Amino acid sequence: MSIFEALMIFAFGVSWPISIIKTIRAKNVEGKSRLFLLIIFLGYVSGIIHKAMFSRDPVIVLYIINGILVLTDLMLVLYKKENSPLKRLLKRA
Repeated sequence: MSIFEALMIFAFGVSWPISIIKTIRAKNVEGKSRLFLLIIFLGYVSGIIHKAMFSRDPVIVLYIINGILVLTDLMLVLYKKENSPLKRLLKRA
């Protein structure tokens, strides 16, 4: 584990709650890219897989937390999008 890797992942981790709060407060999420969030999420999944297979160290916890935060932001964007299938599905339940 590199201290610089841990600091980088920690810094990214601090920014995701801010993004989630902005998404919650926003009335319109059309400016947020779902594709971008999906790519970031897949990047964290790749990092988790790499850490699990080749470099087991405690920083994997930060990758997992960040992945959950990005997935949360993505789900909020999908939910708040006008006429989203996710919103209709949750309203039926």
